[in-house]
Amino acid sequence: MKRDAYDVLGVARAADDGEVKRAFRKLARELHPDVNRHDPEAEEKFKEIAEAYEILSDADRRATYDRYGHEGLKRGGQSPNFDGFGSINDLFSAFFGGGGGFGAGDAGPRGGGDAEATLQIDLEQAAAGPSVDISYEVVDRCERCRGNQAEPGTPITTCSRCGGNGVLQAVSRTPFGQMARTIACDACGGDGKQAEKPCSRCEGTGRELLTHAISIDIPAGIADGQRIRVTGRGHAGEPGASPGDLYVHVAVKPHESFIRDDNDLVTILDVPAPLAALGAKLEVLTLEGPEDVHVRPGTQPGETIELRGRGMPILRRPGRRGDLRVVVNVVIPRKLDEEQRALLQQLADSMTETNLESDESLFSKLKRTLRG
Repeated sequence: MKRDAYDVLGVARAADDGEVKRAFRKLARELHPDVNRHDPEAEEKFKEIAEAYEILSDADRRATYDRYGHEGLKRGGQSPNFDGFGSINDLFSAFFGGGGGFGAGDAGPRGGGDAEATLQIDLEQAAAGPSVDISYEVVDRCERCRGNQAEPGTPITTCSRCGGNGVLQAVSRTPFGQMARTIACDACGGDGKQAEKPCSRCEGTGRELLTHAISIDIPAGIADGQRIRVTGRGHAGEPGASPGDLYVHVAVKPHESFIRDDNDLVTILDVPAPLAALGAKLEVLTLEGPEDVHVRPGTQPGETIELRGRGMPILRRPGRRGDLRVVVNVVIPRKLDEEQRALLQQLADSMTETNLESDESLFSKLKRTLRG
């Protein structure tokens, strides 16, 4: 039984055309034959997402499917049909052009796909912008055959399937009749030549999965979830074509002392109640180390002390930084000895309405309390 088209692509039933297309392209990249050559189900998986995309990207088909499902498409002659495609490369060519690549044209060698890696850093590194070494997996030119697909020392001959032309004629059935298209030869990949004895290391593909290590510069001020693009360090393309790019997804670990708010940092300063009333000079932690701040007399819970320029660097604005917002947490003592209790009682007995007067409105008090 066929799976639901929306479930196959992982989109909601209300997804628009852009969401459907993005979901399809993401899944198609994951099923690229260069990365999944050892997966015997790769072709069937791609056919499944291709069929789902053909259904949901066509307004008429989608409307019929929403009402009657796969059976309704079948009865109405609207079911996608990929019987005319010889291989998964043909399918990639039909959707993306160029013999199975992503966005390449029908002529010329196919460029490499983009690779991805994840880098976890701490907040101090995000602020400083250091160079960091990372390793990642990428499809690159086979180190044994140097990408020519042949076992070293063996000949390369003219492809018998396409006669050296590098292309084939594929015919597929559509609701509008038969459609012929020129596609890259699935035997030689469009080269027009074949290795008489395929390379034993890469099985004749000319490429293999390798682990690369590089050093990347982290932009000062980068935030959690952003990514860094490294040009030309992605999957290798066909001979003569450019490699893809590497996208490094950055994850910034939570900090025990700071919360990030855009370019600002927020921290908490615990102030004993007597010092909040009297005022004091206390030490607060910044990214650069401890720094003294002045707590003015009568400081209330939730009030904020701002340290200008002590926050995160602002991306693409050298020399500019956010602020550090120090939120005052007035600490009420929970345990008192007899002497302390007597002193506080003496203070409480001496308090008058004048001591408690405030210029704050009710709204301001509520806003400060809720913010704290």
